[in-house]
Amino acid sequence: MNKRKKIVVFTGAGVSADSGISTFRDSDGLWANYRIEEVCTPEALERNRAKVIEFYNIRRKELLETKPNAGHYAIATLEKYFDVEVITQNIDDLHERAGSTHVTHLHGELRKLRSSINPSLTVPIEGWKQSLDARCEDGSLLRPFVVFFGEAVPMFERATEIAATADILVIVGTSLAVYPAASLVRYVRPEIPVYLVDPKQPDLRGIRNHVEVIQMNSAQGTPLLVEQLIERYK
Repeated sequence: MNKRKKIVVFTGAGVSADSGISTFRDSDGLWANYRIEEVCTPEALERNRAKVIEFYNIRRKELLETKPNAGHYAIATLEKYFDVEVITQNIDDLHERAGSTHVTHLHGELRKLRSSINPSLTVPIEGWKQSLDARCEDGSLLRPFVVFFGEAVPMFERATEIAATADILVIVGTSLAVYPAASLVRYVRPEIPVYLVDPKQPDLRGIRNHVEVIQMNSAQGTPLLVEQLIERYK
């Protein structure tokens, strides 16, 4: 019996955008009403805690009203045929709700809170609303479990280890412009095929591997790619 191939799926905001989740690159939507410096930096949390907490409460409420789309479900389907690890830049839980069982979140998880002094101490949040004075078991004020701009990406090293084990790399819904996440592609072995689903054409000059591009939205292109992968590699 042939060994199951290892597929690593690297996803970005485009996967969740097809479910209606706002991205900070959108010209409209939730992010258009806020400056990143006001809601997504450690300094913003210190300066105006109420505004930051309100922003992520709104995002959490939006998430709870959202469902996975065909792209999420297609990625989850791969687990029937391959060993699959999902590495995502997204802080939502739509991959998990679609059925993916091995998901590494690079930038945190919206439905969790964390200690203000211990980044590894997290707790789930029920519902969507975090109160301003909620405290962690270590006595510190809880904050969103989100990697703010200017903070280290604690799961990046683990993600590079996963990428290095890939037999196939699938990239979906990312501009490959957010670092260090975008550099994950460089940790894949050079002979490994790379498949990319995105309506735009990301800059591929830094990728040494052969890349096949499906220039479509995730909800349209990912199910097509998954069919191809199953046909080609199962």
